[in-house]
Amino acid sequence: MLAASLFRPIAWVGFTCAWLLVLSVVVLAQTTILNVSYDVTRELYKDINTAFATVHKKRTGEAVTVNQSHGGSSRQALSVASGLEADVVTMNQAPDIDILVERGGLVAKAWRERFPHGAVPYTTTTVFLVRKGNPKNIKDWPDLARSGIQVIVPNPKTSGNGRYTYLAAWGFALHKDGNEAAAREFVTRVFANVPVLDGGGRGATTTFTQRDTGDVLVTFENEALLIGKELGADKFDIVYPSVSIEAAAPVALVETVVDKRGTRKTATAYLEFLFSPAGQEIIARHYFRPQDRNVLAANKARFPDVALISVERDLGGWEKVQSAHFADNGIYDQISVKR
Repeated sequence: MLAASLFRPIAWVGFTCAWLLVLSVVVLAQTTILNVSYDVTRELYKDINTAFATVHKKRTGEAVTVNQSHGGSSRQALSVASGLEADVVTMNQAPDIDILVERGGLVAKAWRERFPHGAVPYTTTTVFLVRKGNPKNIKDWPDLARSGIQVIVPNPKTSGNGRYTYLAAWGFALHKDGNEAAAREFVTRVFANVPVLDGGGRGATTTFTQRDTGDVLVTFENEALLIGKELGADKFDIVYPSVSIEAAAPVALVETVVDKRGTRKTATAYLEFLFSPAGQEIIARHYFRPQDRNVLAANKARFPDVALISVERDLGGWEKVQSAHFADNGIYDQISVKR
């Protein structure tokens, strides 16, 4: 009897320890990472996250949940710089990652070398979305500077979407007239026609499509195509200007966070998935221009050819653009005073 009574607590302790060990293995096999991204990628990353979690579980046995945070690209970068613990950042312009290099080394200086295509899994471009039938006959950039036209665009100080619009208009005028004085005058007239500056691309979309404000929404191609799909092709038309801008969407690990949280391998695998054929197919389905040539060719009908300005090739690079146009008291601030 004594032996039996001693056995029961020993057996119970052994069972409890074994159960705790099982629980600890389960907990260790579940990982959560945070992707801090820009405004118009919510739907894209919902699909990316689900597909990645499935593939990653099959490959490694690790269950992973990817949480999302969205807003104006520059505003999101500043949130990460201020302490939002993103494992990865997926922005729509290089300066919003470079600022995380500059502020405490949150991102590695060589972030462009960590992933293919300069760490850019896809690009997009800037287009015009107009009311059905194009009642104001808006065809190209000069139409945005006409008297009586209301242009909806997000704030270039907080949104990469708005910044690309500004630079596309500037590049068009610079190419057309050949001098910066003419470009400044043209962009001033365009932004004088902007009645409200939303903080990000999705806010600008709401202003145009739901509040019925404005004659034209200047936004990324993927957003314009998505609006047509969701709200109906009978409500809006897409106009491709004669010249637009290549908007590269770079990605990076937030080094300090992945090391602190022990998520480097998972976060790296997540970003690598974006460049995989499966990830590129999802990107194309959401109307972003994939880097994979085969995937791009298979979806060519979605992406009309358009003459593109490059920030690096045609406007002197992001460092020059940031300093001249978007720094405090830069050209954009000077233009804004005149609005």
